[in-house]
Amino acid sequence: MSLPDYLQDTSKDFAKQLTAATSVPINTGTFTGRQFVAGEDPMQTQAINLAAQGVGSYQPFLTAAQGAVTTQAGLTGPQAFQQFMSPYQQQVIDTTLSDFDRQAAIGRQGIRDDAVTAGAFGGGREGVQMAEYDAGNLRNRASLLAQLQQQGFTQANQLAQNAFQQQGNLAAQQMGLSNFQRGSLGQDVSALGNLGAFRQGLTQSQLTADANAARTAAYEPMTRLDQYGAGLGRLAGFGSAPAPVGGAATDPLTAGISNAVGLAGIFGKLYGSK
Repeated sequence: MSLPDYLQDTSKDFAKQLTAATSVPINTGTFTGRQFVAGEDPMQTQAINLAAQGVGSYQPFLTAAQGAVTTQAGLTGPQAFQQFMSPYQQQVIDTTLSDFDRQAAIGRQGIRDDAVTAGAFGGGREGVQMAEYDAGNLRNRASLLAQLQQQGFTQANQLAQNAFQQQGNLAAQQMGLSNFQRGSLGQDVSALGNLGAFRQGLTQSQLTADANAARTAAYEPMTRLDQYGAGLGRLAGFGSAPAPVGGAATDPLTAGISNAVGLAGIFGKLYGSK
């Protein structure tokens, strides 16, 4: 089967165009390569830097919490109250006892004066009264001293307990600040990273569109020849399926070569008939 005369010039023209199109390598660098990969978005860079700067940023809070715990440990035990004893405690005790002794001396003098008035000065009755009086004073003086010391201990012990609780609260606050700082930093890094990824995705979509446009332009001559050759084949009676138009599923270069192989049969018949 030979080609009709009216297709011979057309088929020769197609062969020349196909030869010319396939003889020039396609520069795939115009639509492939790293230039079509979206780079790191500034927000992603900021997120990375912020995360790097935040590594170990909790350490000051942890150090402060550890210091508070160490101080708190020194506020326990049977001797913890001592550091909270008033520096004037002994002066208060001495002054109070001195006043007590002065009042006791006045009382003793009163007993003597009564004995003189009664004409019993130096007698046994006076001696018994003085002995009882002195014994009572000693008990009262010891009781007063114990009360003063107990008051000082109670006050110091309460101050030690308050300090213990304060140091515990301080340690908890420092740990809370540490957790808050890390949590806030994590939220900032996450927000920046997500926004950066969103913008990076938009950029990547644009680059992909550019790459597709460049690929389409690079293969446009072969796609056009593919349509040309398919139409020529149908006119010659070698095919009936319509050629794909637009975005073909197969690679344009592959389709063009396939058509060229098919058209080789046409030229074989054309030139073999002469």
